[in-house]
Amino acid sequence: MGLLTELRDSISRVVDRMFSDTEPRRIGIYGPPNAGKTTLANRIARDWTGDAVGPESHIPHETRRARRKENVEIERNGKKVTIDIVDTPGVTTKVDYKEFLDHDMEKDDAVRRSREATEGVAEAMHWLREDVDGVIYVLDSTEDPFTQVNTMLIGIIESQDLPVLIFANKTDLDDSNVQRISNAFPQHETVPLSALEGNNMDEVYDKIAEYFG
Repeated sequence: MGLLTELRDSISRVVDRMFSDTEPRRIGIYGPPNAGKTTLANRIARDWTGDAVGPESHIPHETRRARRKENVEIERNGKKVTIDIVDTPGVTTKVDYKEFLDHDMEKDDAVRRSREATEGVAEAMHWLREDVDGVIYVLDSTEDPFTQVNTMLIGIIESQDLPVLIFANKTDLDDSNVQRISNAFPQHETVPLSALEGNNMDEVYDKIAEYFG
């Protein structure tokens, strides 16, 4: 009887896994270049796994390929939520190699970086249309959110019927204006934070668990 019981329990566990809805949800981190997407991805990953997702830089388009951190388990209010973080390249309508020359980069390196960044934008759009279950949209709260790219991306996210949280980043800076972001996209909740300083991360994790759990 012991062997039969063990076999039955083993089969039950396999069936449960086959029909489980607890697979990690792929959450894409989107937004314009230099909004702090990788800084936020690293903050989340380090807080819950101890590892980083990718390198951070003040130079635009440091992230030129989507990076994924799997099985990030977040526990809030007694509930565990497991997500895969997808840190995507910053989306823009045009990448000009000349903008990299301002960061003391040689022309050949600047041209290569701009080409890779353009390819990264295409990859980010592919992930958005095909491979994410929800979106964290990161905006620099010191910048004007009323841009063609932001309006386009939010529209695509809405057309895909994806859950989305808007994070107003860089609230540690004096010219931060979170209300301006809230006014730009009133149909979505805006959460203020500083990914660099770790400010308001408790609310960030509460909202991630609420929206993507």
